[in-house]
Amino acid sequence: MKRLLAAILGALSATACQAAPASVEAYMGQPQVKADVRIAYGPAPAQVVDLFLPKTKGPHPVVVLLHGGCYLAEYKGLAETSGVAAELARRGYAVWNVEYRKLGEPGAGYPGTFQDVATAVDRIRAEAPKYRLDAHRVVALGHSAGGHLALWAAARGRIARTSPLWTRDPLPIRAVVSLGGIGDLEGQGGIFAGACGPEPIPRIIGLATRTEAYADTSPAALLPTGVRVTMISGEFDHVMPPSANDTYVAKLRKAGDAAEALAIPGVGHFDVVIPTTDAWNQVAGVVAREIARLR
Repeated sequence: MKRLLAAILGALSATACQAAPASVEAYMGQPQVKADVRIAYGPAPAQVVDLFLPKTKGPHPVVVLLHGGCYLAEYKGLAETSGVAAELARRGYAVWNVEYRKLGEPGAGYPGTFQDVATAVDRIRAEAPKYRLDAHRVVALGHSAGGHLALWAAARGRIARTSPLWTRDPLPIRAVVSLGGIGDLEGQGGIFAGACGPEPIPRIIGLATRTEAYADTSPAALLPTGVRVTMISGEFDHVMPPSANDTYVAKLRKAGDAAEALAIPGVGHFDVVIPTTDAWNQVAGVVAREIARLR
């Protein structure tokens, strides 16, 4: 009986001591790390990339990093992912931390936000010789809304020529790691709206003015892509829970793409993009695995 009581008390004590999932305030309050280079890919203030470079000689594999924030301008974007970018650079990767026009800024929405992401990604080719970037080893890492944009950037080679989002010979992204991101805007938009509200997705894709608004904006409408996808969420992710990842991975596999879903126990939506957490270490391990697969 004493042993049983001790076990129960020990379990209760361990539960009480477990850290709560990171809050949005913890995410937004992270210290900003200055990039090695800032590159403008357009005239708008938001049309910039912050490049973080490793200390190695290169050529460097590239992680395209896309921040979240419900596509809304109230989130700082680059500042909130600069710590993760610096940490990835420390691990030996060039990090292409992309800013894009967000709702509330001139030119955001359809097609502007998507064109920003496409232009920023394709700019890697032009900058590769100067910064010793390996444009053949590119992985996209996106959080929340940025998870959607990372999946979309990898799929845009399947966009119809009639779309304003079509580009000739887009830079291939060979693997995507989505952190609490959404791949099926039509089928799972209601889940995303539970945290971000009902307006961001319709506004970002121009749903009010386009009859086929999902066709060139939702990754689920552009399958198969032939790109490896890993969908990661914290156990307590309130934006895109693990069950949503399972559903999307099933869709990817049915289309013939390689995909897996990972749920990190005990954490929420923001732990995965705070570089001091154990959850981030797991994410970084997945990124390392995906880059190691590229030849």
